[in-house]
Amino acid sequence: MSHYEMPLNLALKYNGWASRELVDFFVKYCETLFKRYKGKVHKWIIVNQINLIVHESFNHLGIASDKVDNLLEAKYQGVHNEMVACAKATKIAHEIDPDNQIGMMFCSNLTYPISHRPEDVLWNMKHNQMEYLYGDIMVRGYYPGYALRYYDEHNIHIEFYPGDEEALKEGTVDFVSLSYYYTRLSGEEPYLHTELGQVPNPDIPASDWGWSIDPVGLRIALNEYWDRYQKPLYITENGLGAYDKVEADGSIHDTYRIDYLRAHIEQMKEAVKDGVDLRGYYPWGPIDIISCSSSEIEKRYGFIYVDYDNNFNGTGKRSKKDSYYWYQKVTASNGEDLG
Repeated sequence: MSHYEMPLNLALKYNGWASRELVDFFVKYCETLFKRYKGKVHKWIIVNQINLIVHESFNHLGIASDKVDNLLEAKYQGVHNEMVACAKATKIAHEIDPDNQIGMMFCSNLTYPISHRPEDVLWNMKHNQMEYLYGDIMVRGYYPGYALRYYDEHNIHIEFYPGDEEALKEGTVDFVSLSYYYTRLSGEEPYLHTELGQVPNPDIPASDWGWSIDPVGLRIALNEYWDRYQKPLYITENGLGAYDKVEADGSIHDTYRIDYLRAHIEQMKEAVKDGVDLRGYYPWGPIDIISCSSSEIEKRYGFIYVDYDNNFNGTGKRSKKDSYYWYQKVTASNGEDLG
């Protein structure tokens, strides 16, 4: 329902989610959709990758860094307001149609410890706790103690308005969804001295853009989320951004993308055998579009090639890649034919 399209007027006039006024605006927007599509749409994810606030503060939260005194505090206040709005919207969705199922979505950003040192294991745990934070609140309905300590230690004051605690408790979600692309490492040094609190894993291969390729990490993440929340899971993004070459005959042999998707689907099956209640898999994405992370169309994810370069030179012609025909077989066999 919200996928990084904060109306510019709300960002400029209200400073996005930093303003409490956005709660009522957003709830009204959600209620309008729930009523419009009552009986037609029953599964809803309210906010895309709600935990991406470190380097997505403007296009996610609509908070301009030069309009606040304490950007970190503004981000956490903004996402608090956003989660309250989501909780209120979730309650309304269930009242409008009891068959509605409402989900929250992570960008799966769980890290491995950078070493076996207990200190690194501890700081990695702290990193992952602050990634789990959003699910802990939206699934369980209250703020965990580790978050309150984090706010205290970082001089962050979150303003709770009357009714916020009740709203969070009464508007918990029905399922958990996640995007999964890569894993990284965290520990004492990266957590305390890097912007993202994490560094690349040198022991596994990476894409052309440096995103590690870790299919086993998907199985680990699914188990972690399932064990923590005991809610149905959906993988709502997964894919490989890569350079694609168009051959003289117009074909695109993206075997690397097929290999990537096959390996992740295989690990997804293993997670199901582990007991994970995994309900769906949605790769990113069917057609080449401009990649949000790098603003490049040449970072291609699709099964369908679009003839444009980063400067938008090209014809716009669409061509089916080898992965298109491969994934057609996968879906037709409900994931049984991965050959």
